[in-house]
Amino acid sequence: MVCFSLYSATRATTRAYTELLAPWDLTYPQYLVLVVLWREGEKPVHELGDMLQLDSGTLSPLLRRMEAKDLVARHRASKDQRIVTIAATARADALREELGHIPGVIARCTGLPDLAAARELISTLQQLTTTMRNGVPAGN
Repeated sequence: MVCFSLYSATRATTRAYTELLAPWDLTYPQYLVLVVLWREGEKPVHELGDMLQLDSGTLSPLLRRMEAKDLVARHRASKDQRIVTIAATARADALREELGHIPGVIARCTGLPDLAAARELISTLQQLTTTMRNGVPAGN
């Protein structure tokens, strides 16, 4: 079953990230938030949720925990107070260099022979994700 292979690969990948991030007391979702902020800059909460495919019920507590660790700061937009923007803090920016080795470690752990193979797998998984989202009718 394809679904079991995907599930197993996801669990193994998450476990690898969990072990690598443990010395910094970071979870894999927290790391993903930091990666987005490092690459994209500050983001409104709803955009961050869309990018990470996390709903507000999951993202809000995650961001609160990160704020308590001084990794992110929340700001209300001056034009529209309903919009909350998330930015990486100086502490988070300092972690960027410390965590810079992690993508390479994960890449080696995949066993993929080269960058082309990794890109092909990513493309296939993105296509599968899109197809699955669009292919299963609600309520079935």
